[in-house]
Amino acid sequence: MLTQIELSDDLQTYVRGVSLRDTLLLRELREETAHLPLASMQVSAEQGQFLATLVRALGARRTLEVGVFTGYSLLSTTLALPADGRVVACDSSRVWTTIAMKYLARADVSDKVDLRIGDARESLQQLLADGQAGTFDFAFVDADKVSYQAYYEAALELLRPGGTVAFDNVLWSGLVVAEHPADPDAVALRAFNESLHFDERIDLSLLPYGDGLTIAVKR
Repeated sequence: MLTQIELSDDLQTYVRGVSLRDTLLLRELREETAHLPLASMQVSAEQGQFLATLVRALGARRTLEVGVFTGYSLLSTTLALPADGRVVACDSSRVWTTIAMKYLARADVSDKVDLRIGDARESLQQLLADGQAGTFDFAFVDADKVSYQAYYEAALELLRPGGTVAFDNVLWSGLVVAEHPADPDAVALRAFNESLHFDERIDLSLLPYGDGLTIAVKR
């Protein structure tokens, strides 16, 4: 039984041609990021559009992002919010997020973003301490992989019932299936994936999309 069609270069080009609705600003951000040393950390255009579609489908007004980098996913999802929508974005780097805020300002949506620089685990705990549990509609996590479990637990508390959290890179270039993975990120992600599989607080789907994208819906 065919479980997934192989995407040849021609088929990938076709899918992108009939699906991707690109904008000049998003293209410019992708191109600027492509010249940076850690360009591979940027989500793909298709992933950005998929996340924006999720935000719209949920009717989200409050979203959370853990791991901003240069802001491609943040810009994509912020543009999908209604006029009264707001985002809390957590990252440890002022250098990368300066690029993100530049493009958010150009899109005239920077006022929707509450950027918090520092340890994201501490930022999430502060949100909980401020009484914001159960107030978020959507969260996207694309940060240090060994902390995914901690980010997940905090995000689950912050989400409303029916809220959705997405985690990027959960297949880690296929290293999660290595017999004896030496990469600590692969070890952490394998444990994380297995823990979510048995977590009855959520409904979930792991999509073999990009480097693996898990979507979890809080029950």
